[in-house]
Amino acid sequence: MRTHRIIFILIIFVIILSPVQPIAGDSRIMNVHFINVGQGDSILIQTPEGKHILIDGGPPASDDRLVQYLKDHKVEKIDLMIATHPDIDHIGGLKAILKSFTVKKVMDLGKVHPTKTFMSYVYQLFKRKVPISIAQEGETINLFNTIDIKILNAYNSGEDNNEASIAMQLSYEDVDFLLMGDVGKNEEKKLLENDDLQADIIKIGHHGSKTSTSLPFLEAINPKVALITYSKNNKYGHPVDRVIRNLHTVNAQIFSTAVYGNIIIETDGKRYIVLPEKSPMDGLESSG
Repeated sequence: MRTHRIIFILIIFVIILSPVQPIAGDSRIMNVHFINVGQGDSILIQTPEGKHILIDGGPPASDDRLVQYLKDHKVEKIDLMIATHPDIDHIGGLKAILKSFTVKKVMDLGKVHPTKTFMSYVYQLFKRKVPISIAQEGETINLFNTIDIKILNAYNSGEDNNEASIAMQLSYEDVDFLLMGDVGKNEEKKLLENDDLQADIIKIGHHGSKTSTSLPFLEAINPKVALITYSKNNKYGHPVDRVIRNLHTVNAQIFSTAVYGNIIIETDGKRYIVLPEKSPMDGLESSG
């Protein structure tokens, strides 16, 4: 019976992954890592030209795990670090990153947040004399030859941290990612005014909370794959049932760091494959 159960689980796992095909024999690969930092966000982009972009650093408790993950994936320097907003679950690990790696440039929201974590992060930026730019809504980051990054949402005076959160579209040839930070439904409405907005893969806003991921937004974007970053036993109830129902309604495959651990999406610009660290059963039994 145990053998039959294992075979059944493997068959289900293959079915879940079947829409994406393996990429072999192609050196023009971009890897996007959704790093399991618990209740928080951290995304590593390895560009086809060998550059490294780090978006957010998770909570302070994850800093050692994050630093080791980057070292395990041969990161020696970070060409661009983006802090989407100053909440502790997004910038908490960036102090350790700045201490452990050469960071060539930082893009920040430009919003002051009166916390010890934020002040420690800013202190490290100035101590290490890292060049800083402030994200501007509508700008395109022109630091890389093979990929495009467009800033879709950024800080306007009076917004709270989540509303102000940097959201961006990452494109490599025919494959598009939407990285939604912690933006909410009001910002999603504004983004839909952009006729060019599309995504094969979406990083769901605000860890799947009730504030984000409206059905009209998902229907317009029509993503094939959705990533949700959260800790299984978080106190916020993330992700809420409505978000999961909305994703099922648009037939998106759902992958979460709480269940699958670290998740890598590998693409050659035409095709992509989702590479989770854990199987669904492993993740449900061991995630915390």
